[in-house]
Amino acid sequence: MSIAVCPGSFDPITVGHVDMIHRAAAMFDEVVVVIANNPAKNYMFSEEKRREMAEVALMGIEGVRVELLGNILLASFCKDIGADVIIKGLRGTSDLEAEQSMALMNRIQGGIDTLFMMSNPELVHVSSSLIKEVATYGGSIRGMVPVNVEAAVKGELSNNRLGF
Repeated sequence: MSIAVCPGSFDPITVGHVDMIHRAAAMFDEVVVVIANNPAKNYMFSEEKRREMAEVALMGIEGVRVELLGNILLASFCKDIGADVIIKGLRGTSDLEAEQSMALMNRIQGGIDTLFMMSNPELVHVSSSLIKEVATYGGSIRGMVPVNVEAAVKGELSNNRLGF
């Protein structure tokens, strides 16, 4: 059984993430979407809420499950579950530069390789940070995030609990 891990903060999960995970699910027996925390980031949603939104958004994709990373290295998580590869989406060369050192560190730490997948060209402009910015200033995020996520973002903003 081949297992791929798709890590990210997913704050929030976007249609670009969903597209990449759907494509990965066609290549691997199981895809584990891993919700991670980066202490350098301010999150709009809690780790548990991000997991819940991802589970709903990915519900129709067979072979996909969502997990929380917790306080361990991604390489350790991958080893623990017997993952074959880490999958990361790239929107452009700046993403590659940012992801390359992490991929090399995961290989050194856990012997796991990273497979880079190019984003769908129609979704290359979609990012979680841009989604939050647009929504904060009253712009429409319809079509850039799953329906459940659009409602959650609007709810979070209307409650004035920005958190990022």
